[in-house]
Amino acid sequence: MREVKGKQGARAQETRRRIIEAAGALFVEQGYGATKLQEIADRAGVAIQTIYFVFRNKPSLLKALVDEAIAGDDDPVPTMDRPWFAEVTSARTASPALAALVAATRATLERVAAVSEMVRAATATNPEIRELWPDQADPRYTVISTAAESLIKKPGARPSISAEEAADIIYAVLSPELFLVLTRDRAWPPAKWEQWAYGTLASQLLGGSSRP
Repeated sequence: MREVKGKQGARAQETRRRIIEAAGALFVEQGYGATKLQEIADRAGVAIQTIYFVFRNKPSLLKALVDEAIAGDDDPVPTMDRPWFAEVTSARTASPALAALVAATRATLERVAAVSEMVRAATATNPEIRELWPDQADPRYTVISTAAESLIKKPGARPSISAEEAADIIYAVLSPELFLVLTRDRAWPPAKWEQWAYGTLASQLLGGSSRP
């Protein structure tokens, strides 16, 4: 019986994954408003009733897509409880902490940058999307400001910089918008973006002997 339940659970997870992948591709290609649930079902190879059963409706599917793109999986673990964030905060000096932050951000932006752009465009014409993320503190800035507070206290950080200024600089350089400008519009490989982002931030946030 446990084996049967395990297989059923695995199939359900695989179905969910296919639906989210299909929705992400179509939403980015066509736009949220122009994409029909039937198109998503056809690409995912499932019945449209399956989408309603798993996600209830189109906005809920979009939210699941965004949440999983940010996290990289469907585990309900907050960003600041994930191993990569612990690597940032537990680093003994500022340089490896910054490198860990940039590397983790690159991995996240490769999944979520285009999705974020699509959501911003869709929000302007689909009021129901605004209700998915009620007005609150920007979660991306919350994570970055916490990382910045930790980073500036480490040996190797620039002594004169405040946590708020450091957070603002990191927030700008590691933004989805700038990532898309360089990796999509200017065709930079993500590895080149990561190297540039680290070097740019190091010049602003690290002391002279810690800069690359």
